[in-house]
Amino acid sequence: MSSEEKLKLIDYLTGFISERRKARFDEVISNRTDHLRIVLEDIYQGHNASAVLRSCDCFGIQNVHFIENLNNMQISADVAMGSSNWLTIHKHRGSENNTRDTLMALKRSGYRIVATTPHKNDFTIDKLPVDKKTALVFGTEIDGISATVFELADDFVKIPMFGFTESFNISVCAALCMYELTSRMRKEVPDYLLTDEERTDVYLDWLKTSIDSSGGLIENYYKNLSK
Repeated sequence: MSSEEKLKLIDYLTGFISERRKARFDEVISNRTDHLRIVLEDIYQGHNASAVLRSCDCFGIQNVHFIENLNNMQISADVAMGSSNWLTIHKHRGSENNTRDTLMALKRSGYRIVATTPHKNDFTIDKLPVDKKTALVFGTEIDGISATVFELADDFVKIPMFGFTESFNISVCAALCMYELTSRMRKEVPDYLLTDEERTDVYLDWLKTSIDSSGGLIENYYKNLSK
């Protein structure tokens, strides 16, 4: 479907939502970014994964990747608070090494792979450059990032710690990192927002999610076009 066709479909579907909902869509889409992506590798506690999704939505991060080598991601509705409806979620499973395939695909798309770990000293989160597109990788709750992530990461980042405990809960760590990086992105990166084409695709997905029986409405739309 061409961009023009998508825009016409969007114009049609917006007739089935309220003006208030449309205004909210317009406001949120204007702040969405794909400059930063979040990658979760084998997270096995559903409430942690769901809390990360909620933070992604709150900070305007559109794309989230779940690498499922060992564990399938389960969303907790009570924790996610509907955030998964508004995010583009990519699940990676079924290959021999989902981590390698995912990270290499992100590299080919122009993303710098930054792994979170307390065991390397490349950057603290407040010093990590934000000029390049970044995929921020979080590992499992117990073991952290895998050997494959260590191998393929372009940089490593950590949050400074001043207590006896080695690390934050993963959902807290992700939220702190997202706040720091998106705050600086919005000040320092001129083109951090979604492109027009990306905005169109996301907006169309939101309409499909938001409207009851959107599939039937779209089917009728195309039937009328063919008459």
